[in-house]
Amino acid sequence: MPKITYQVPDGTVHIVDVPVGQSIMDGSVRNNLPGIVAECGGSCSCATCHVHVDPEFVELFEAATDEERDLLEYAEDVDEHSRLSCQLIVNSACEGVRVTVPDSNS
Repeated sequence: MPKITYQVPDGTVHIVDVPVGQSIMDGSVRNNLPGIVAECGGSCSCATCHVHVDPEFVELFEAATDEERDLLEYAEDVDEHSRLSCQLIVNSACEGVRVTVPDSNS
């Protein structure tokens, strides 16, 4: 089970085991981490699970869909590494992936 590192808005870091096939959002929600609200439950319709993926790990995930990019237009603190964590599905190569939850999510 890959270990995913989450840096949450207060600056604390949490390392969580996330099963292959689950999303980065699932790992956060199941461990009650602050900052990833996931109002829509992971259906890619709200952008409350916005994270920044560390650049070295971006290529481990499928590219953002048009729907995801459209939703990110309405999120705050968006940069070139912004993704919706509900769309980041963990695979066996994801060991050590690091995401940062932007301050605007708190």
